[in-house]
Amino acid sequence: MASASSPAPVRVRFCPSPTGNPHVGLVRTALFNWAFARHHGGSLVFRIEDTDAARDSEESYAQLLDAMRWLGFDWDEGPEIGGPHAPYRQSQRMEVYADVAAKLLDAGHAYRCYCTAEELEERREAARKAGRPSGYDGTCRTLSPEQIAAHEAEGRASIVRFRMPDEPITFTDLVRGELTFTPDNVPDYGIVRANGAPLYTLVNPVDDALMEITHVLRGEDLLSSTPRQIALYRALAEIGVGGGQVPAFGHLPYVMGEGNKKLSKRDPQSSLNLYRERGFLPEGLLNYLSLLGWSLSADRDVFSLEEMVAAFDISGVNANPARFDLKKAEAINADHIRQLDVKTFIEACGPWLQAPHAPWSPDRFDAAAFEALAPLAQTRLTVLSDITANVDFLFLAEPVEDEASWTKAMKPGADALLTTARTKIAELAEADWKAEPLKEAVLAAGEEHGLKLGKAQAPVRVAVTGRTVGLPLFESLEVLGRERTLARIDAALAKLSA
Repeated sequence: MASASSPAPVRVRFCPSPTGNPHVGLVRTALFNWAFARHHGGSLVFRIEDTDAARDSEESYAQLLDAMRWLGFDWDEGPEIGGPHAPYRQSQRMEVYADVAAKLLDAGHAYRCYCTAEELEERREAARKAGRPSGYDGTCRTLSPEQIAAHEAEGRASIVRFRMPDEPITFTDLVRGELTFTPDNVPDYGIVRANGAPLYTLVNPVDDALMEITHVLRGEDLLSSTPRQIALYRALAEIGVGGGQVPAFGHLPYVMGEGNKKLSKRDPQSSLNLYRERGFLPEGLLNYLSLLGWSLSADRDVFSLEEMVAAFDISGVNANPARFDLKKAEAINADHIRQLDVKTFIEACGPWLQAPHAPWSPDRFDAAAFEALAPLAQTRLTVLSDITANVDFLFLAEPVEDEASWTKAMKPGADALLTTARTKIAELAEADWKAEPLKEAVLAAGEEHGLKLGKAQAPVRVAVTGRTVGLPLFESLEVLGRERTLARIDAALAKLSA
C-alpha cells in the first residue's frame, strides 16, 4: 500500500456504452487511457455503461470486447477478468446506485423534483426570452413537507436531482489548464429517473469513487458535465462512498470529419469495422489515432505502441480539434505493413486469400506461388485487402475483365506488338523462364515497334493480369509460368482480332 506521502497508483477507466458499432473516437479515448495507465505502471479498468436498456444490446457488448481484443488492449479489471470491484457492467450494479441515491437524499445532497416536462419547458422558454440561463431554476429545491405531501397526493411523478453548491467550481484540466464554472451555468441536475432508473450522471461518478479511479481521460464533449461530477464526488466523500478522492480530469480534443464538423457515429469513416474489413493493422490504425491530439515528436509520425507508451504524457495532448485524414491513416498503415517480417505479412493476408474475399475457388489457390510474390506485394499494399486484386491473376482461370484497362492498353498496333512479344517470350528455354530474360524479350519486342519498355509491357500486362497496374510484371510472369502466360496472350490476340 502506498504511504501517505506517496501518490496513489494511477487508475483510469474506459467505460463505453454497448450501442452500435465501435467508432474511432471511442478507440482514440481507449488508446489514450491505455497508454496513460501503461506509461505510469497503473491499472486500466474496463467498465460497461449499459444502464440504458432501450439502446444497449448484447451484440454490441460482444463487439466491444472483440474490438478491444483485436486492437491489442489488455485491461486489468473488467469483463472476462473480474477484479476487486466486480461486477463491471453497470446493469448489474443497480442496487449499488439505489443505495447511494438514498444516502444522497438523506444527507440533503439531493432532492425530489416534481416538475412536469411541460412546466420545465415553459420556465425554460421564459428564461431564454429574458436572456437568463435556461437550466433548471430550483423550483423544488426548498419544498416544504406540506408541498411534497400535496404533490404526492396528486400522484405527481418525481425524479431525483443533485443539489449543486452555490459557489464556483474550479479544477485544473490536464489538457486545458485551470477552468472555472459559475453556479448560474451549472444548475441542479437529474441523477435518477422517475421510474427509479439511475442516470449516467450518477452511475459513472459512483463507480469512479468505488473503484478508486485517479484520472478521467475522456472526450471534450463531456467537459460541461465535469463540474457536476466534481460536486458529486465531494458529496460522495461526505457520505462515505468510495475513498474520498476526486479524480483529475483531462478532456481530449474533438476529432473533426468532413466540413469542419465533429466526426460522429453516423459518418462512414468513423466505424472501426470499416478499418478491420479493409485490412488495417491494429498497430497502424492506433499509430494514426494517437496523432489525433498527440505526437511522439515533431518529425516522426510512424512508431510502435511500445514507443508511444514509453513517451506518452497527457500534458502533451493538444487541446485544439484534430482532423481525421483518411489518406494519412492509410499511409501510416502502409508503413506498418512494410515493417512486418515476410512470414507475418503472409499470415496477415490469409483472410483476404479465402472466401468471401477471394474470387477464386479454394482448390485454385497455390501457397507457393503466393509466397514467391508476397515480398513484392508487401511493398505495394496500403491495406491488407489490396492483396486480393494484386494476386488474383495467379489463381483465376482467366484474368479479370477490366474494360477500362483493356481500352487504355490495347491501342492500335497492340496486336502486332503482342504477336512479336509472344514470339520472343516463347523462344525462351524453360531454364530461362526468369524475370530478367522475360524483361529482355518484351524490351526487344518493343524496340522492333519503336516503343520503350513502359509502353511495350502495357498490353502484355493487361493480357496476362487484366489490369494496367499491379505487381512487377516480369516476376509475375515467372511465377505464373510459361503455359498460362502464353495462353493468356493468345486469348488477348483472339479478342483483338475479333
